[in-house]
Amino acid sequence: MNILVLCTGNSARSILLESILTHRSDGRITAWSAGFRPAGKVHPQSIALLRANGFPTNGLSSQSWDDYAKDDAPVMDAVITVCGSAATEECPYWPGAPLRAHWGVEDPAAAKPDDQPAAFAEAYRLLDARAQQLLALPFETMSQDDLQSALNRIGT
Repeated sequence: MNILVLCTGNSARSILLESILTHRSDGRITAWSAGFRPAGKVHPQSIALLRANGFPTNGLSSQSWDDYAKDDAPVMDAVITVCGSAATEECPYWPGAPLRAHWGVEDPAAAKPDDQPAAFAEAYRLLDARAQQLLALPFETMSQDDLQSALNRIGT
């Protein structure tokens, strides 16, 4: 399953979930991430947290969701937003009419610098728990309606 994770700046939450989904899924999911106002770089706390949890960080980048709306972009099965503002923004069209879900998490990059390690740890904990719920499902054999319901339920 191909999943695009969207957020505002694509430097923290979306990067974390992209990594978690891709690397914990044993090849069942390939995830990408993007932002509607990309920061242009991955937040250093994201990199540090992913490394501390054993995830590779090479190749991670902050990019625009426009990159995934192009004709030559991978076809997405699902688009998951992870921040409140992205959930209400107008999303571009993706070929194949992917499922859409919102798994909102507070922006750890918005925390005061001294509070960021704890804020990033909490965002990681929440996103990892949601990813684990998805990975526990037999999503390859689920109907679109059942998978949409599951994605929505996971985000609540």
